[in-house]
Amino acid sequence: MNGAHASAAPLLELRGISKRFGGIQALDRVDFTLQAGEIHVLLGENGAGKSTLIKIIGGVHQPDAGEIRLANAPVRIGSVRAAERLGIRTIHQELALAPNLSIAENLFLGHEPRRFGLLDRRRMIREAERLRDELGLPEMGDVRARVGDLNVARQQLVEIARALSGELRILVLDEPTASLSEAETEALFSKLRRLRAQGVAIIYISHRLEEIQRIADRITVLRDGRSVGTQSAAELDVPQLIRWMVGRELKGRYPRPPHQPGEVVLTVRGLRAPGVNDVSFEVREGEVLGFAGLVGAGRTELARALAGLAPIQGGQILLNGTPLRLRSPRDARAAGIVLVPEDRKREGLIMTRTVGFNLALPWTQLWARGLFPDYARRDAIIEKAINGFSIRPADPNRGVQTLSGGNQQKVVVAKWMEQPPRVLILDEPTRGVDVGAREEMFALIGRMVARRMAVLLISSDLPEVMNLSHRLALYRDGRIVREGPAACFTPEEVMIELTGAAIGCRPESDNNHTPDQRLPDRV
Repeated sequence: MNGAHASAAPLLELRGISKRFGGIQALDRVDFTLQAGEIHVLLGENGAGKSTLIKIIGGVHQPDAGEIRLANAPVRIGSVRAAERLGIRTIHQELALAPNLSIAENLFLGHEPRRFGLLDRRRMIREAERLRDELGLPEMGDVRARVGDLNVARQQLVEIARALSGELRILVLDEPTASLSEAETEALFSKLRRLRAQGVAIIYISHRLEEIQRIADRITVLRDGRSVGTQSAAELDVPQLIRWMVGRELKGRYPRPPHQPGEVVLTVRGLRAPGVNDVSFEVREGEVLGFAGLVGAGRTELARALAGLAPIQGGQILLNGTPLRLRSPRDARAAGIVLVPEDRKREGLIMTRTVGFNLALPWTQLWARGLFPDYARRDAIIEKAINGFSIRPADPNRGVQTLSGGNQQKVVVAKWMEQPPRVLILDEPTRGVDVGAREEMFALIGRMVARRMAVLLISSDLPEVMNLSHRLALYRDGRIVREGPAACFTPEEVMIELTGAAIGCRPESDNNHTPDQRLPDRV
């Protein structure tokens, strides 16, 4: 497909780039071109390969196969430092700043101005102020301010200023507006347009379709690690983009558990917490309520609030009609709410200990009371979990770090099942596991539902969350924008709602949606 810049020789060209991580093919023979003086958007579902591709461009990962050419010459980008020497700067979604240092110190980190071998702090501050003013970034503020005290928007500006402080040919941004307001987003776009006019090539990753049409010159869509197509942004409409992004039949690929909902177990009314804005919903026993959302939407923040890991700033949480006061994970667990976190290695397991240690740890009050621990009771808890969840190898003395990702995930779930919770929150339960382990996890979800648990499923995999859930809550900007039976949603509807691209109209009788949530025929 030919875009607006097809006639010019590309500044950057990727040919047949492939990358595999274990059993997962992250990129499969991807071709990509980038022109000088263009903003080229990379679009795709979570897990499509976007972040892997830009990490290869930025020197974080090395491709298994393929060729990279810069200004028509082959190059090997062996490290982040090598990429920077080539004029390639990447601003990742997770900002790489030193929070304990000042803005000025972050801007010159690694190449601080010195005098007689000592840090010249006055000169560093002067140079930082000059850079801020030359770049037109007054919003960055006092360069002596500590970065850890800045809001995310100002931290983003510091990252941009640092990227622009050296020779810049290619700027890569991964979800740069996820935490920005509309005004801050427009200010960023103004600076990107100015860079484009100066000949800088920009790769821009975003899920927000309404942003893309404002900023993009060309769009490339990735799906399942492959390039679906590249086209001028002016020639693509929202329905076409979504067809490219989804591009497959979802029905029948996932075993939705039988739906026989019972009484309401969990009621949330007007919940407010960091990253959570006036959220209300109910979930019944024997039901899966799925939360579909994009990166930065705030779904994990909601899960953490419900699990007692984030302060509740307003609203109510009720379990079986009884108001809860959740000040800690201990409070949540005592009430019958358990979170299986997104990052199992950092938050779900103690990776330096054994399988048995991890499985028995939540239940020390059952086997370690008094002067003489009941090791027989501990061993029975461990054996029940290993056998009940088919954890392999079935060796409680094996280090948990030696297990496969799928078996580690089973340990994270199994360790809470000695006394099953009323509400189980699964945050990205199949992330980083292979196909076989995913199927086992789907079966485990079915077992939880059969045991009459209420399950909250958070997943960035659109087919997974649409087809495993009984009801679906579409989550954007820290709030639920639409909720209903999962079977009533189409992938196109979901993507339009999640990206906030909708500007069309529904009948006036539809009272469940505000005007900016209505579906368009074309944007």
